[in-house]
Amino acid sequence: MTAVQKAVRPETAAQVLSLYRQLLRQGQQFAAYNFREYAKRRTRDAFRENKDVEDPRRIQELVQKGLKDLQMLKRQTVISQFYQMDKLVVEGGISGKDQPGHGETVRQKDTGWD
Repeated sequence: MTAVQKAVRPETAAQVLSLYRQLLRQGQQFAAYNFREYAKRRTRDAFRENKDVEDPRRIQELVQKGLKDLQMLKRQTVISQFYQMDKLVVEGGISGKDQPGHGETVRQKDTGWD
């Protein structure tokens, strides 16, 4: 059992786990790869950093902070979807091009100055 599960009531441990999952899911909604990866990394790091907290009052403070962060992520993901960008090479495979027939446009590489 983790320290959180030992120190707090079962419903609080479930609330913490639910918050963790919600933050990860919401982070996946970012349109930009770098923001998605940052949100995932930041969420995991924050939970690892506080995994040994045993004080119930401190746990509730952290949960409240997490809920505020979740609301902020929801707002930011909506905004990020207004500004769609081309996929990065790490998202689109080796060539970085969209594949035709998947509902996306095919881009051609620029060959130089015209």
